[in-house]
Amino acid sequence: LGGGDWLELNLRDRIEAHDLVGPRLLCAGRPITSVQGHCHFWHGECPDFDSAKQLIDMNIEKGVDLVKVMATGGMYTKGSKPSAAQFTQRQLDEFVTYANRQELGVAAHCHGSEGINFAAYAGVDTIEHCSWLNDSGRRGPIDIAATQYMAKNAIYVSPTINSGWARFKGKDNQHLKHVREIFVQMKNEGVELIASTDAGIPNVQHDDLPKALSVFAEYADLTPLNTLKSATSVAAKALKIAQLTGTVRPGLRADLIFVEGDPLTDLAAVQNVKVTLTNGYETITGE
Repeated sequence: LGGGDWLELNLRDRIEAHDLVGPRLLCAGRPITSVQGHCHFWHGECPDFDSAKQLIDMNIEKGVDLVKVMATGGMYTKGSKPSAAQFTQRQLDEFVTYANRQELGVAAHCHGSEGINFAAYAGVDTIEHCSWLNDSGRRGPIDIAATQYMAKNAIYVSPTINSGWARFKGKDNQHLKHVREIFVQMKNEGVELIASTDAGIPNVQHDDLPKALSVFAEYADLTPLNTLKSATSVAAKALKIAQLTGTVRPGLRADLIFVEGDPLTDLAAVQNVKVTLTNGYETITGE
């Protein structure tokens, strides 16, 4: 969900051509951001709709699968404020409408509540992070109307909880309880969560999702079964590839892992993979 030189598209294509062993990738290329906004160093600064249209067209020429927009500032860009919206409602409406006309979905990076609202009402497909940061940079409260809109319009939330969150629980688990309450509120309104880690930030590798699932389950108050669904069938729906993969049934691609243990009782079992099949072909065999 973001890069400066489309190198991930080359990796995607080499995997698809069986030159390299790896997972199926959906790539967004250069993300749309504001001038000096979050990840501006990936050359996606767009002060207006015309520049965003040009960037989307450039990404399409490179062969992207979707569009990424930085609806708010981010943690790892100097001078960027995560709680602040980077675009107006009208701008995000224009970006999403144009991307959809090109048959591309949109993923929106959102930490602040205002940006989350703008992205939701613009009709993005996924909201990444969805931190509900207020002006002081603290989480909560959620916006009930916007959350209900997400649920009604099948906008999925990708909370990007990696295994390192285990150290954030805080004294007497205050952080854990607070964040869990937010996720439970969203789930109660009908929003579906998908497993994710924000891979690529410091100390979070792209193959770290199995380690993160048990921490995600704790924060999101999910059973092992629903956690596994969030990483498979629900994620496939969010990414609009449920007609290809995400569940085990006739007619879909045989994307399977065989693990030692029972992940329905212990999610740590998904870290002990013995065999991986991609589209029916054995790609990795464990030790």
